[in-house]
Amino acid sequence: MFIVFVGTYDAMAMLQHIIIVITVISSSYLSIAESMEATDVLNHALNYGIVVDCGSSGSRVFVYYWPPHNGNPHTLLDIRQMRDHNHKPVVKKIKPGISTLAKTPTQASDYLRPLLSFAAAHVPSNKHKETPLYILCTAGMRLLPESQQAAILEDLVTDVPLEFDFLFSRSHAEVISGKQEGVYAWIGINFVLGRFDHAEDEDATVEVTTGSQNQQPISRRRTVGIMDMGGASLQIAYEVPSAITFTSTQQEEAGKSVLAEFNLGCDVEHTQHVYRVYVTTFLGFGGNMARQRYEDQLFNNTLSKNRLLTTQAGMSEDKPYLDPCLPLGLSDTVVRDNHTLYLRGQGDWTQCQDAVRPFLGLHNGTMSPGGVYQAPINFSNSEFYGFSEFYYCMEDVLRIGGQYDSDKYSRAAMDYCSTKWSTLKQRLDSKLFSEQADISRLKYQCFKSAWMFEVLHSGFRFPTNYRSLKTAQLVYDKEVQWTLGAILFKTRFLPLRDLQQETLRQSHPSWLRSSFVYNHHLFSLCILVVVLAILLYILRLRRIHQREQRQAEALNLLWAEEGEALLP
Repeated sequence: MFIVFVGTYDAMAMLQHIIIVITVISSSYLSIAESMEATDVLNHALNYGIVVDCGSSGSRVFVYYWPPHNGNPHTLLDIRQMRDHNHKPVVKKIKPGISTLAKTPTQASDYLRPLLSFAAAHVPSNKHKETPLYILCTAGMRLLPESQQAAILEDLVTDVPLEFDFLFSRSHAEVISGKQEGVYAWIGINFVLGRFDHAEDEDATVEVTTGSQNQQPISRRRTVGIMDMGGASLQIAYEVPSAITFTSTQQEEAGKSVLAEFNLGCDVEHTQHVYRVYVTTFLGFGGNMARQRYEDQLFNNTLSKNRLLTTQAGMSEDKPYLDPCLPLGLSDTVVRDNHTLYLRGQGDWTQCQDAVRPFLGLHNGTMSPGGVYQAPINFSNSEFYGFSEFYYCMEDVLRIGGQYDSDKYSRAAMDYCSTKWSTLKQRLDSKLFSEQADISRLKYQCFKSAWMFEVLHSGFRFPTNYRSLKTAQLVYDKEVQWTLGAILFKTRFLPLRDLQQETLRQSHPSWLRSSFVYNHHLFSLCILVVVLAILLYILRLRRIHQREQRQAEALNLLWAEEGEALLP
């Protein structure tokens, strides 16, 4: 009987747990479904915001919207990407990048006119004056001299308000740093994942120590770190919950340059949304640039050896250099300064790891790739997402994208590298790889898979048994842009404005409140006096009526008696 009771109890507990999970999943999918719906532009309560991303190769405009704030100072705005009547995101891109106007800065506003007109057509006209516009420039503009940057921004600040009625000022147009861009990307990902929401019982939490004095640690929902490896650069951003103790002044200075502490909340007095984030970008550490640096060294070292040993290794097709980072049997060439180095794939993934590791430029135990200071990571209580090359390396040909398992990944990468090139091409022709896979991916997959592994485990020192890394291309089936994080950060004080207005409506000045209360009581007293007067008057009328009625009855009786006396 006892066993049955315990079993029933466990079953009920499991059922409750399942119900909670289903509820959470259902609410998440409901929120996702709502974000995929067309934006109701007839809803006058909605607010709008516009962000223009002026990148190196082109510029894009993103339109966002959000309902009124719920009044809780600990809750962020519910910002979502606007969708047109066809349920498509309101986004438009133009080419080339704005940095191409370095010598003709007065054309900057003309250059952005198509994007701003596009946004103006989607935002209701009666909302234009209260819709903030942010024009944020990234890598391409950062490469220009400051004088040319200033000239382009000046044209935008001067001319854009003449044609468009958005909420736009000088501070809304700027060239942002790589650090800012990384922070915005981190904010955007965590916002979409709901990591800024209040923690529920089932959520993983962390103890956070803020920079405020005498502030007790805060327990809140655990955020995710992000890693993004493109073709040219590598970026990492993650929260550092605990205060950092530096071992030297030099280390402290290095740490401050890659740490950002900011408050996403609407009130600086509240620390619920104060975050300390490590973020840095490693130029030249992207997959393509790493391969280029590797080939440059192969070329230079081979030429030097040939001169020293009077050999011709790699100088002809019949005497190629054996490259461990190319698939088995693949023939390739490296051309530099009119000289050609011939390569032949050896397909040795382990040897390839050893070959690419020096390109990380590691210095000591506290340095990440390139000798940049790296803040500590609590690997026992953390979670990361890997984007771009982290996902492509796992999914495009290995088809194991998603949850990262170093053992599974190593075996798959080793098997791929040692597979004959002719077999790999047959598999490509048979469409056994993903749709994104092409000849270039097949050629350099072996190198990039080794490079990714070394970046992760030798560079960032992730343990090989780390199981909380997920590689992805999309989050909830949509691409998350850093511009979402930017508008969340830029509009973080808007809820405070609404709360203050509500407070002003509820809290009048004392003399006005006293006067209002006094007048209110005086008016009530007057009403009471009038009502009492009416009641007294009605009672008086009733008494008079009753007296007259008694007199009439007595008179009638008297007449009746006199009448009886006159009768014979």
